[in-house]
Amino acid sequence: MPALASLAEFRQAVADFPAGELEVAAEPAAQAEAERSLAESGFLLLGEVHGVWENPLIILALLRSFGLTSLALEWPAELAPVISAFLAGEVLADDPQLWFGDGRITAGHLAMLRERAAAAPLELTLMDGVLSADASWSDRDEAMAGRLLAGAGTGRPTLVVAGNAHTPVRPTPLGVPLGAVLAARRPGVREIRIDYRGGRYYNLAPRRFAPRPGSGRPGPRLLLRNENLTLVLPSAREAVVPQRPWEVSP
Repeated sequence: MPALASLAEFRQAVADFPAGELEVAAEPAAQAEAERSLAESGFLLLGEVHGVWENPLIILALLRSFGLTSLALEWPAELAPVISAFLAGEVLADDPQLWFGDGRITAGHLAMLRERAAAAPLELTLMDGVLSADASWSDRDEAMAGRLLAGAGTGRPTLVVAGNAHTPVRPTPLGVPLGAVLAARRPGVREIRIDYRGGRYYNLAPRRFAPRPGSGRPGPRLLLRNENLTLVLPSAREAVVPQRPWEVSP
């Protein structure tokens, strides 16, 4: 589906998003390891590829599976008033931060958040923010970690969702990711990485995952393999993403 540039169309896409659940089958060892991460560090990381239709349903399934009421997203912190008002039942207001089109924000995410907030109190942290022009990739991740840690005084275990370049708990060739910053300050934190075995997604444009052999069973599964937590998604669908053309200054 192409990205939507109309607020009215995007509001309708949020309203039309199916409210059904996505069942994630978890191996006992994987469930125990994820629970240990939450108990020891207060955090569980989920590394996604932005722009996948199933991503918000996976988030919802994990919140329910682990009994979590605190969620952090790699969304601009400046959106907090708009999202808070929307979750309180107001009509989704327009904001420039909604329209980047990289797939972090989708119709499914907003539908899932409203449903979750209506069912029970939800503590939501939007952890991305504005940095100086000379800030590095690692600086951005350190700032995101700082926002998470600053809000950790509530004591609620938190599911932290970000692009999968940001969730490793060790430094990578890109620099020091969010996950590594958290691991240094909260030992025991673990990352779940979504393994997309094929299908489509939307990140600034429609894209495809290279098809690979399936998981062996239908439906998503949370596995522990070689000490790594992996959530296998056999096939991905393209999300409905808000995107407007970039305004270029003359």
